[in-house]
Amino acid sequence: MIGKRNRLYSEGVSEAIGFILIFSLVITGIGLVTLYGYPMLLKQQSSANERIMEKNMIVLQNDFKSLTYKTVPYKESSLKIEGGALYVHSTTDTPSVATIRIYDNNGIDYVANYHPGDLRYIPMDDMTNSISLQNGAVIKGQSSGSAMLAQPRWFYDSATNTWVINLMAVNSTKVQSKTGICLVKMGLSNMSEYIFTDTPAPPINFEYTPDPAHDYSAAWDGYFMNELKTAPPAIVGTTRTYTLPVAATPAPRLVIKKYEVDIQTL
Repeated sequence: MIGKRNRLYSEGVSEAIGFILIFSLVITGIGLVTLYGYPMLLKQQSSANERIMEKNMIVLQNDFKSLTYKTVPYKESSLKIEGGALYVHSTTDTPSVATIRIYDNNGIDYVANYHPGDLRYIPMDDMTNSISLQNGAVIKGQSSGSAMLAQPRWFYDSATNTWVINLMAVNSTKVQSKTGICLVKMGLSNMSEYIFTDTPAPPINFEYTPDPAHDYSAAWDGYFMNELKTAPPAIVGTTRTYTLPVAATPAPRLVIKKYEVDIQTL
């Protein structure tokens, strides 16, 4: 009788130990998933949100092109903003906006103290990153630098020795930011064109001073040097000066078109 009772106790102990082992394995598995898997899922979701915003910015860039080059009076686009917020940085939001100057070697200014502003997406999990539509270009900024995802519409005609530079400014009468579903409504508020046929002292210099909070200098460096074939910029402080290549003959011409896009609502 005593031997049978001991055997029953032993079987009970074995079942309890088995339950504890299985329960421990389950808890350990949940802990490992929480510790390693969940942050990975969040990172993947953040990357997916940024890819969606890259496409959204291309959509907004096409809206800008319709307003400026195709003279469409009004555009609106419905966008889904997740994992961050879309901000309007108007031309008047100094000093936290970029500054542009265009001048020749005699110091004659064709464009001075020009603030393009931008539409900027900033993710919530990393405030140092951003995706911006600035001066007609879509730029992705990170703490390690920046890259241009879509280029502005500038070009050089070697046959007539003509540079055509399009400047796009973002304006808004109020501070605006939005997350979730937003309807971006915009219109062209102003357009002006300047043609300079007697540039006295070529070459033409393009000066860019970045936003101190979001520096896109690396992206503009790549565009000027790789696409426009300029030399590396002269750098003084944070200001970078690019020299646009022109031929000696015929006489260089410079065409500057300024567009002001009014962001009515987000």
